[in-house]
Amino acid sequence: MAVLHSRPAYAYPTRAGETVVPWLDQPTENPDPVGIQQQLVWENLDSWITPNDRFFSISHFNRPTIDPTTWKLNVDGLVRTPLTMGIEDLKARPRQEVAFTVECSGNHGLPFFTGGIGNARWAGTPLAPILKEAGILEGGIEVIFWGTDAGEMDVRDQKIVQNFARSMSIEDAMSPDNILAYEMNGETLPEANGFPLRLIAPGWYGIANAKWLKRIEIRDRRLESLLMGRDYVTLRQEEHNGEPVWVETSVGRARLKSAPARVMQLGSNYRIIGAAWGAPIDRVEVQIDDGEWMPATIDHSEEADYAWKLWSIDWPDPTPGEHTVTSRAFDTSGAMQPAMDDPVIAGKVTYWESNGQVTRIVVLS
Repeated sequence: MAVLHSRPAYAYPTRAGETVVPWLDQPTENPDPVGIQQQLVWENLDSWITPNDRFFSISHFNRPTIDPTTWKLNVDGLVRTPLTMGIEDLKARPRQEVAFTVECSGNHGLPFFTGGIGNARWAGTPLAPILKEAGILEGGIEVIFWGTDAGEMDVRDQKIVQNFARSMSIEDAMSPDNILAYEMNGETLPEANGFPLRLIAPGWYGIANAKWLKRIEIRDRRLESLLMGRDYVTLRQEEHNGEPVWVETSVGRARLKSAPARVMQLGSNYRIIGAAWGAPIDRVEVQIDDGEWMPATIDHSEEADYAWKLWSIDWPDPTPGEHTVTSRAFDTSGAMQPAMDDPVIAGKVTYWESNGQVTRIVVLS
């Protein structure tokens, strides 16, 4: 196995003189360059932290431009003391940082969408103390995060203007890991990634990490709006006592996953580098063509509970021609990233929660 080295603040398994061999199977053209921007190009993965100007961004409606001097965050609904805070009020509160790999739940679910992922150090103030300060009243069960972004929708034969809105239970919202973030990688949160404030909910898919926040509301019932009950809903066929059952579930927490990132060449030897995320990672295995699964080496120079782990494996003297490279991750509970023919993936007819094993194709000379 190659010796792994690290760069300060940007841990990455490096080796002098290596060059990248591009994947043969490239994603198809992005049909929505406004809504989906800055997808990760896996061959360009060269740091543990994804720089802000290379971090993917998704908008479901418009991309709002917000004046931070007049912007306010409201906390209301079923609370004892409604709150209104400006960005400086939030910055004056206790500060918390978390390294967290954000992945869109549709990543690898469509031919053009394979780079909806990035890892950043987010900073802001914890969410739970704000909810406690507001005082959730009896009967409040759901926390809704309202975004400034909005768009006109056709709903039940009516045209309505609908804001971005995602929710989670009181218990989930009270996690000490959740923060209201105003910084990303030591800089002011970029517009594309939610300026001036967004929710960072480590361990959840990107859709739950609401951007461009304007309001946090407590309600006495579950939210079933566009992005909770009609979209971002996984439809999967399961088996119960030998009979098929179709189940619809709202996308929530991230799932165990890994992917090969790049193949590196140094003379006649090659090396495969990739990432694993979505759960506490125990190990990663790699399969070349139809060969045996081989253990990869995990780079432990950067450790964070909610951030991806980079891995690598030597590939000495491979035969010229076309090859496939597949990775699978195992978490600390023993769970394995499912194969594409596993029922949890094969029985799914929507592209959300696409955490099946990723296979890439490369041609070596």
